[in-house]
Amino acid sequence: MTGGDAPEADGIRVLPAGPYALLVELTDGERTEAFHAELLRRRERGALPGVREIVPGARTVLLDGIEDGGGRMSAGRDRLSGDRSAARDRAAARDRLARDLLSWPVPPLRREERDAVEIPVVYDGPDLAEVAELWGVGVDEVPGLHSRTAFRVAFCGFAPGFGYLTGLPERLHVPRRATPRTRVPAGALALAGPYTGVYPRPSPGGWQLIGRLADPAPALWDPAREPAALLGPGTRVRFVPAHAPVAAQAAVPAQAAVAAHDPVPVPEQVAPQPTWPVPKSRTESGR
Repeated sequence: MTGGDAPEADGIRVLPAGPYALLVELTDGERTEAFHAELLRRRERGALPGVREIVPGARTVLLDGIEDGGGRMSAGRDRLSGDRSAARDRAAARDRLARDLLSWPVPPLRREERDAVEIPVVYDGPDLAEVAELWGVGVDEVPGLHSRTAFRVAFCGFAPGFGYLTGLPERLHVPRRATPRTRVPAGALALAGPYTGVYPRPSPGGWQLIGRLADPAPALWDPAREPAALLGPGTRVRFVPAHAPVAAQAAVPAQAAVAAHDPVPVPEQVAPQPTWPVPKSRTESGR
């Protein structure tokens, strides 16, 4: 199978990604999430044998490490053994799976399938008023609208532990900032397009910041944990509004006043809560 004769049907296109992997292209994010959920269901019940890794993207799903009937996975082992027939068997297994994928019935995504991970957040981000204006609501209505949404991690990327969460209706989608920030603090809750995300570590970013994780904040990425990412693809997420301590509420305006006159962001350890640096005219390398 080559890219020129890739199987395609009803908005799904299956492409070879090397000799032992397939890249499934779909028409939109919602269909991609539904297809990924179906893959997970089939793997859980043992109906998806011979696939070592499933990696979802915005409109693609990668199936990697496709085995032949004998359970062989390594291309290097095929070369070292000189067993060309094994390589042919695995390519044939890949092509069979590609054809099978097109015939699968994929039900619409059900966002109630699993228990949700609850994440306490404080809705006090510097872009809260701008988001409220874009939504056509009062600032005090944003936390309720956002926290009542059932979110699901569509895919991960950008930084370890960063999940792209979907669930907001189209009327609540917002554009990225015209001027990205050179530094966004860890734990910032942000919106861009159809996605919600939480920054797992300080980085540049151009998303709209509407809040932050409440203390004690859960670790979004912990290499010592299995799995390391708290928000893996398919995870349901619910944001729970929390109130900032009185001392922290008083500290944030003072910190913002300092930042407004000093272009250098104040170190995080000065304040008990994350601070929001003033945007600078500079292209971003992150989200």
